[in-house]
Amino acid sequence: MSAVLSIDRHTSPLKLNPNPQQKYWFDPVPPRSVQAERRHRQERLAGAFRLFARFGFAQGLAGHITARDPELVDHFWVNPLGIHFSRIKVSDLLLVNARGETVIGERPLNKAAFAIHAAIHEYNPRIVAAAHTHSTYGKAWSALGRGLDTITQDACVFHDDVALFDDFTGMVVDTDEGGRIARALGDRKGAILKNHGILTAGPSVEAAAWWYIALDNACHTQLLAEAAGRPQPIDEATARHTHTQIGGPEGAIHAFDSLYQGLVEAEPELLL
Repeated sequence: MSAVLSIDRHTSPLKLNPNPQQKYWFDPVPPRSVQAERRHRQERLAGAFRLFARFGFAQGLAGHITARDPELVDHFWVNPLGIHFSRIKVSDLLLVNARGETVIGERPLNKAAFAIHAAIHEYNPRIVAAAHTHSTYGKAWSALGRGLDTITQDACVFHDDVALFDDFTGMVVDTDEGGRIARALGDRKGAILKNHGILTAGPSVEAAAWWYIALDNACHTQLLAEAAGRPQPIDEATARHTHTQIGGPEGAIHAFDSLYQGLVEAEPELLL
């Protein structure tokens, strides 16, 4: 190990930490009140839509992200039909119950959003948020009808953690099909919906949204790699080990926040 260089603390303009330490982690976030947690989820949800717009994930009327309400746990917050992702504010969000009734908000609800997300939230109480849009690379990969291979370090986030739902029957408009998607997803962080696109879910809005961005990127990466040649997969043991290192929700939260902070600076009206 190389020696650590020292400086003269009396003459140097640098102000060094008097008790330096190694720190490779983020401090845990203190628990929030129900009201504070609701506001947190609403703000990150509105921000997630705007970030998805920046990534090119908005496609007509398609696409939805939901966040379970922390008090009314059989209700979820979701985007209204017909507002572009790039324009969504906190005050635009709808609160929807398990019967598909909008209890807060006046604009229409995407029927597919209810059919898919109500089933996911009911089937797995550990899921706080779920995201699904018709992103280009997610759609392109879904048309192949097979799972992703673990060909890069980033893809290890999804190693053995993405389901394949290969029963496309048209637009999802009833909860029966939503239930089949929810069961296929299970406890995994994502699903490839054959001939449809991709979906992610997680224990926070930040995790679900970041994993969607990352899963679309993994689809893009493998499409490029297969167009160029024959990708070499990472061996099972290494892929599984790397998944334990980078596959958790904590890193996803901070990856999302690194984008969210700049978004709020540039577009503070999203918080209205």
